[in-house]
Amino acid sequence: MGRTDRTDRAGLVIAAPPTTVYDALLTPEALEAWLPPDGMRGRIERWDPWQGGGFRMVLTYLDPTGSPGKTSDATDVVDVEFADLVPPERVVQRAVFEADDPSYAGTMTMTWHLAATGEGTEVTVTATDVPPGIDQADHETAIAASLANLSSYVEAAG
Repeated sequence: MGRTDRTDRAGLVIAAPPTTVYDALLTPEALEAWLPPDGMRGRIERWDPWQGGGFRMVLTYLDPTGSPGKTSDATDVVDVEFADLVPPERVVQRAVFEADDPSYAGTMTMTWHLAATGEGTEVTVTATDVPPGIDQADHETAIAASLANLSSYVEAAG
């Protein structure tokens, strides 16, 4: 039961308008550039950018030593459904990792909330129903790293 009570979150103010940030959440080339955590490369295999659609991303460890993947030793494969799309305010994703290990099983919900601020866009990411095999501190660090990558990506593009 502890799994349902856990919420992982991270936030960052990004120096870009909400529409620019929202577009980076719904463009495959952008997601491949900023979503993979440090030390991983991402490739989108399926792309259906509408509510009820989603995408499949293969994440490959650049150096798999000591970082066993969830799907294979060197990869994580995640299927993501767009559960809710409210431009330019919110993207709700339901993510399922392909894994034999039951501690990574289940559907994790990631809510990306975008709010305009004087400096740009405050982006808050909230993850619920996180599989227990994913360490909370590591996960929040990874979300924060993805937000930093997103910030660099949209600021460079702008």
